[in-house]
Amino acid sequence: MEVSPVEGNSDGCLLKSDGAPRKRKISRDVELDIELLYKAVPQVAKVFRIIDKIGEGTFSSVYLGEAQLRDGRREKFALKHLIPTSHPLRIAAELQCLTVAGGRENVMGVTYCFRREDHVVIVMPYMEHQAIVDVIGSMRFEEVHLYIYHLLKALKHIHQFGIIHRDIKPNNFLYNRKSKTYALVDFGLAQGTADTQIQLLKADLAGLCKAPRPVFGERNLNSRMLVPSTTKQTAHDEELVKPQRTEGAPHRAVLPVKAQSSSQKAPRSLQQGLTCNCYLTDRVCNICMARKQQVAPRAGTPGFRAPEVLTKCPNQGTAIDMWSAGVILLSLLSGRYPFFKASDDLLALTQIMTIRGSRETIRAAKTFGKAVVCSRELPRQDLRALCEMLRGRRSTLEGDDDDVTPAAEVNVGQSWRQTGDGTPASQAADRTRKDGSGEQSTCSKTAGPTTRPSDEEGDQRGWDNVPDEAYDLLDQLLDLNPSTRITAAAALQHPLFKDL
Repeated sequence: MEVSPVEGNSDGCLLKSDGAPRKRKISRDVELDIELLYKAVPQVAKVFRIIDKIGEGTFSSVYLGEAQLRDGRREKFALKHLIPTSHPLRIAAELQCLTVAGGRENVMGVTYCFRREDHVVIVMPYMEHQAIVDVIGSMRFEEVHLYIYHLLKALKHIHQFGIIHRDIKPNNFLYNRKSKTYALVDFGLAQGTADTQIQLLKADLAGLCKAPRPVFGERNLNSRMLVPSTTKQTAHDEELVKPQRTEGAPHRAVLPVKAQSSSQKAPRSLQQGLTCNCYLTDRVCNICMARKQQVAPRAGTPGFRAPEVLTKCPNQGTAIDMWSAGVILLSLLSGRYPFFKASDDLLALTQIMTIRGSRETIRAAKTFGKAVVCSRELPRQDLRALCEMLRGRRSTLEGDDDDVTPAAEVNVGQSWRQTGDGTPASQAADRTRKDGSGEQSTCSKTAGPTTRPSDEEGDQRGWDNVPDEAYDLLDQLLDLNPSTRITAAAALQHPLFKDL
C-alpha cells in the first residue's frame, strides 16, 4: 500500500468533500500533545494528519491519524507513540511480535514505523471498536461465545510463536460489534518462552532493570524500613529472632532495633545467614523485614494477574495469558466488569480465594513452590450459581440456608505478605483492610454494578440457556495450578465450541 502526503493543513482538521476544512472538537491538552508529536517526529506530519488522541497508557499514547492513499482514498490508522524512556530492545521486540505474528488470526499487525532519535511511532491499521464496559450489559450469550472463541484463537496463534502477551484484558482485545471483528493489540509487555521464535524475546528483558519497576498504588511490605521496637515489643521480637548456627562460628543473637534520633545513622540491614521462627505464623520478624525483595516477572494489569504472578513465581509461561482469558470470561458470564480490582497483589490473591477457595489456593501454591497461610477458610464457589446470582437470575447461592452474600460480595479481610528470600512463605494477618473512604473493601464494590436484566430480557439474550460447557471451560481457565491450566489449543477443542 502506497501513501502520498496528506492534503490540507496539519492543525488537526479534516477536509470535507468540497475541500472546506471541518474542525474536530478536541481539548487544548490533546492539541498540545499532537503538536509535540509532530515536532518530535516530523516525518509523521508528511504522511498523516493526526485527528485525535484515542488512548494513553503508562508507556505509550495512541493517536488516530488519516492518510491519503495513492489512489485518492483516505484511510485511518492508529499511531502508537512510545515514551522516549522505553528500552530499545523492548521496542524492537514489540515490533518483531507484530511483524512475525501479527496481521492474522485476530492479532493486530504493523504497517509503518517512524523513528527520530529516541522517539518511535508504530503505525497500525485503525479498527473501530466498542469498550466492553459499554456493551457488557447488553451482550447476548451467543456474542460472549464468539468473543471468547476469537480471543482463544489469537492466544493460540501467539503462543505457537512462543509469545507470552502478559497483558490480556478487554482493552487489549479490540471488538467491533457490527462487523464481528477482533484484534489483539499491545505487545509492549510481551516475553518469550524458552523455545520462542521471536529472536528479540530470547533476551532476558526482565534483567534490563536491576530493580523491579514499582507499580503505582501497590505496597511492598518487604521493602519497608525496620520498625523500631517498643518496650512491649522487645520480648516478642527477641522470641522471633533466631540465629543460625554454623560450624566454627560463634553464636550471635540479634537484638531488636531500638528507636533512634534523627541525628543517628539509619540501621544497617541485618546480618545474612540468620533465620527466624515466624515461618507460617501470623507475625513477621525483623529478619524477614530486612530480607531482599524477591524478583520475578510481575508485568500485567491488576485484576487479571494469575496466582503465580501474584506470588512472584519465577517460572511463568503462557498459562498466565489463559488465566487472564478466564477472568474475562468470568466478567462476561457474570455481567460484572471489572470483576477483580485490588489495590495490591496481596488483596488480589485474597479476592481470588473468595471464588476459588482457600484450600485449593494453598494446594496449588505448593505445586509452584509457594507456601500460603489463610487466617480463615474460604469455601470454593460454584461458578454457575455465582454468575447467575450476579446477573440477577438467582437470589442466593445453592446450598445456602441463610441469606448469604455471594462470593464476589464477600468482605475480604485478609492481608498477605510474601518473604523476599528463597524461602517460599506467605502469611495472612487477621485484620480488615479499609479503603480511603474508611469503608470496608469488598469484591462487589470493585467489580462495579451493572444493570441486571429482567427474566424476559435475559431469556431473549440466551442467558437462561447457558450450557454447562461454558462454566466447565471457565473452571479450566481459572485453574489455580498453571501446569494443569487448559491451553489455548486445547480450549478451542472444548465441547463449547463444537459448532464453531
